[in-house]
Amino acid sequence: MSASACPITQIVKRDGNLVHYDRDRITTAIFKAASSVGGNDRETAEQLSLEVENTLVEAYGAQSIPSVEEIQDIVEATLIKNGHAKTARAYIIYRHARAQERASRQYTFETNDNIPYKKIYEVLRWNMDHKCETVDGLNKIVADGQFAQLVRDSEQRYDEEVALGATRIMERLPEVRIAIIAGPSSSSKTTTTIKVSEKLKSIGMELVAINIDHYFFDLEMHPKDEFGDYDYETPQALDLDLINEHLVDLLAGKCVKTPHYDFKTGSRKLSVHELSLKPNQILLIDSLHGLYGDMTKSIPASKKFKLYIETLGQLRNAEGAFMRWADNRLLRRMIRDSWHRNLQPTQTLTHWHYVRRSELKNIIPFIGAVDYLVNSAMPFELPILKAKLFKYFPEAMERFKDEPKRQDAYLRAKRVFEMLNPMTEVADDSVVSSRSLLREFIGGSEYQY
Repeated sequence: MSASACPITQIVKRDGNLVHYDRDRITTAIFKAASSVGGNDRETAEQLSLEVENTLVEAYGAQSIPSVEEIQDIVEATLIKNGHAKTARAYIIYRHARAQERASRQYTFETNDNIPYKKIYEVLRWNMDHKCETVDGLNKIVADGQFAQLVRDSEQRYDEEVALGATRIMERLPEVRIAIIAGPSSSSKTTTTIKVSEKLKSIGMELVAINIDHYFFDLEMHPKDEFGDYDYETPQALDLDLINEHLVDLLAGKCVKTPHYDFKTGSRKLSVHELSLKPNQILLIDSLHGLYGDMTKSIPASKKFKLYIETLGQLRNAEGAFMRWADNRLLRRMIRDSWHRNLQPTQTLTHWHYVRRSELKNIIPFIGAVDYLVNSAMPFELPILKAKLFKYFPEAMERFKDEPKRQDAYLRAKRVFEMLNPMTEVADDSVVSSRSLLREFIGGSEYQY
């Protein structure tokens, strides 16, 4: 590829906005990192940035819109591959410093996905108080026979947090007619929805859920990603016009017939499930794209309560690297997809790149408008998830290591492998309650999903 012929024209920033792609920004970042360890050859930085660009095109396709995270991961891998280990370390430090600069410019918000800094601090303090903020700390809890107690404490924290969210909804009655529980993939929206419903029943209010998944278009109408795979993660895969039509009718007291979607066949039938809304009922939307503006554009803001849920984990390894929230959710989804969507765990791993990209584009920009935040990360879940999934990561690393179009999967598998490798696994999940949100993913829940 020539230096002036890159087909990538846009990238997705951390706040979800699309901006112009500029290879020179990659060159400059590499050059600054190299300069910090004694290098002064910008031409080499330019050659490396071109290699990064070629890898992006090979991995994601000519007309793709990669995210900042994806680009930075490939920069690090490219530097190491070409023998620039010192520059790679300097780049990682530079990357961290840039994150700190963004945090200082946005004092009220932590840099990770628009989540308020105060919320992140609360999570970190809870983990520190329970001595589970590090992999070593988790391992000690397991070794000391305190794992069951950590499970109970974690479940209590989550239940109390969800109950407070339900209370916030109550405080806005009777004006609120729609409660939206939104969040990225595998953040446990469904379990949270059920628990909010249980709380509201205590005051005679009933949540009536509208299943947004039934509004998927037939599979052949779904947009495709750069690999030709059907994309369930974009809101454009949903019949947004029909959703809004039904929302207006429901709030007007009318009865509607929602569709039914079969994930195994990839087809839907119209006018299947009858749904109506009584005066003591609140319509509940439990959806990946609940915050997306066009999802509920026909309904005034005053009639909606938006609750956002995310795995706000604060777990770090011995080197100080934190477990990424998206990686936590990836583990959950690898299990769930295997029994709910008939996908192998490695298939979920290879598809995850557009899951994350869709989150950055269609979810993250709207977090600032939510009414309440819930942390669904359970410190105890990672030792359990390791026991069920760890074997897939060495296999994925070996399989995708030399595949140009799967470098994102390789880098992700390597990152998760390195985080989980020193962690003590817990194969016996019997200490996890049948009402736990983790059961939404590993099975054995008393709730119906």
